[in-house]
Amino acid sequence: MAKRLIPCLNRVLIEKIVPPSKTNAGILLPEKSSKLNSGKVVAVGPGARDKAGNLIPVSVKEGDTVLLPEYGGTQVKLEEKEYHLYRDEDILGTLHD
Repeated sequence: MAKRLIPCLNRVLIEKIVPPSKTNAGILLPEKSSKLNSGKVVAVGPGARDKAGNLIPVSVKEGDTVLLPEYGGTQVKLEEKEYHLYRDEDILGTLHD
């Protein structure tokens, strides 16, 4: 269902990454220990236009893992899954392994 939603302009559809609540050995982790506000890009819009009418493409692509601000974005629920819509300029950066 998320693939059918194409964000408008310079918006990006993101599925937030939920950190694990326990280790492989079964030890429960405190909620704040591994909290990194990140998500995976599911869909991107075509981009915005500048004053001259030139297309400014979105800086991320589908599949990228991105760092998100603590607040902001618009929550969207599609088929029992939660996604968030952010503007391209609201995304703080991309995360690489």
